[in-house]
Amino acid sequence: MDETCGKAEQLLNSIFESAGFDVQASASESDLGCLLAIEGPDSALLLNEGGELLDALQQILNQALGRALPKGQRIICDANNYRAAREAELRAMAEHAARQVRATSAAFVFGPMEPSERRVIHLSLAAEEDLITESIGEGNGRRLRVSLRVASAH
Repeated sequence: MDETCGKAEQLLNSIFESAGFDVQASASESDLGCLLAIEGPDSALLLNEGGELLDALQQILNQALGRALPKGQRIICDANNYRAAREAELRAMAEHAARQVRATSAAFVFGPMEPSERRVIHLSLAAEEDLITESIGEGNGRRLRVSLRVASAH
């Protein structure tokens, strides 16, 4: 995998150089795959509009090189620890939703989210035996619903 990770780092840095961005990507391996940490004066540009440019670069790299990674592994781009902070925020949102569903017995529906963000919430609540999480809707409007698990009558 290190060869693919190195290629991803080179490709990303050549994109930055061509675009005139004052940032540098450095690759490392993580349990999720290849992590490209991006740092530099222009890194905030990648995080505008909820990290759209960061997501786009990650998508390009996964399309170009992701098939060479082991199954289940991905190329992940992060700038200024944005993804780690967002993941912590999503886990807190999942806990809030769980508390609200338990208190009111009513389903909690999140706004539209990227698949990777819905996955964080699904995984955060996976061990909660009294709750069900499910993705609903289509395309860009796909949301996540958290509801109480109905006890089966046996």
